[in-house]
Amino acid sequence: MGVEINKLSIEQKHDLYRNGYIVLKNVISMELIEAALKRISKAKKGENLGGEKEMTDLVNASLLTPILHEIMGQFDPPIYSQVGVLKKTEPGDHFNNLGYKDKDMPYYGEQIHMDGSQTIAAPQEVQEGTEEEIYYRYIASGPKGDLGRSADVMGHNMVPLFQDPEMTLGLGSFTAFVFACLNDQMEEGMGQTSVLKGAHHETEKFFRWQYETNGRLGPEGPGWPRINYDAPNRCGLFYLPEAVQQKFVDETSESTPDGKKWARPTQVLMEPGDACITMYHIPHSGSRNEKGTESRKNIIFRLRNKKRQPNKLVNGVSDHPDRGQMGEWLEFEEGNDPWERSKHAMCNMWEEWEGMQDIVAEEETKS
Repeated sequence: MGVEINKLSIEQKHDLYRNGYIVLKNVISMELIEAALKRISKAKKGENLGGEKEMTDLVNASLLTPILHEIMGQFDPPIYSQVGVLKKTEPGDHFNNLGYKDKDMPYYGEQIHMDGSQTIAAPQEVQEGTEEEIYYRYIASGPKGDLGRSADVMGHNMVPLFQDPEMTLGLGSFTAFVFACLNDQMEEGMGQTSVLKGAHHETEKFFRWQYETNGRLGPEGPGWPRINYDAPNRCGLFYLPEAVQQKFVDETSESTPDGKKWARPTQVLMEPGDACITMYHIPHSGSRNEKGTESRKNIIFRLRNKKRQPNKLVNGVSDHPDRGQMGEWLEFEEGNDPWERSKHAMCNMWEEWEGMQDIVAEEETKS
């Protein structure tokens, strides 16, 4: 479905409500796509292109900006992006972040997760000792070394162990993802992003249950242990609460060799010029590029409705904008509790989607 005007149709908004994501065809001009590809082709080894104009223009200079303004409201124009270039790869023998061998994971090695979760490099040897010893060894292996259990512990993905000093919020959050597609991803197995269709409703319910239980959200809150000590390496991450994962497991779900069934995600099929807009709340993953004829190229943006923190700049790439990009502590005016505001947004996912309110009211009346 192409985009001819600067907003979604009523039908598209209903799809976004139900599925948690929507693919927009030809929403980015080929001129912008070609400029981004040209800049990528000129990149020097190790160069980070996230802040280059050719990347940020994919949102700032395309129809995506007026469309997002209409459905979501105001947001900071991104000054940075995640340049998601995935080379062609075969199933690997290494342990992934879930603690399983990459080659043993179904669905092209996908690791469905919620964004804003700390990731430290997975141990490549089966861990020994008690669960407590494994936990403390793991968090001490991050880039800042052994700080004990603290909100200052950072992951190799530069996300804090906890967002708040009291360690009651284990996830960063925002409002919307945008995945801008630069090359052919129209067949499964080309490294494209995958989503757990419709699971945003379940994650919101789960966050509400956590909040009502003891006010702690995310990993290490109720029902969501951080580490899976039963994983093959004894130190895998629970990237998603099992209560949510199991809602999407059925007899068709594929298993790892230990017999564990995994929810089957939907691969988002796109081609150059297409973009996918998703809720923050939708579990998602990259996947192995086994069948592509070239590197998979998606430019990824994370946007937050300006209402949550009007005085804070969200750079477009951070999944934890209540802290600095490298985990720095930000200053907030008196009476502004950023952790409570974010918990509220996580428990009330549609409040930040200003142009969706009529659709949400209609859908909630039906259910």
